[in-house]
Amino acid sequence: QLQLVESGGGLVQPGGSLRLSCAASGFALDSYVIGWFRQAPGKEREGVSSISSSGGSTNYADSVKGRFTISRDNAKNTVYLQMNSLKPEDTAVYYCAASNWVVVTTLDTGGYDYWGQGTQVTVSS
Repeated sequence: QLQLVESGGGLVQPGGSLRLSCAASGFALDSYVIGWFRQAPGKEREGVSSISSSGGSTNYADSVKGRFTISRDNAKNTVYLQMNSLKPEDTAVYYCAASNWVVVTTLDTGGYDYWGQGTQVTVSS
């Protein structure tokens, strides 16, 4: 059974850092584009970052550029999202998603077929 599991969320003060992990089971991630998305209460789910299957191409939302870094370790079947200089507006449930048919590192939720259950990130003092 194809499954994505996020971990690494939690409560952090403004300016702090967290690293999220997205681990796959039941399939190999190395042929999938992986995206990170987030959804805050009362808001639509939005794309945060995505990475190509090889890791050679990445994409970031303007709101996180320069603060977040996406990476992948295909040997560990895991994708990471390093989040630095966190702000209260980064508070949301973060999801990872996988696609084996998109040809670019899209941040559009419609480009992804497989989703994890999400991990909560709260940035507050």
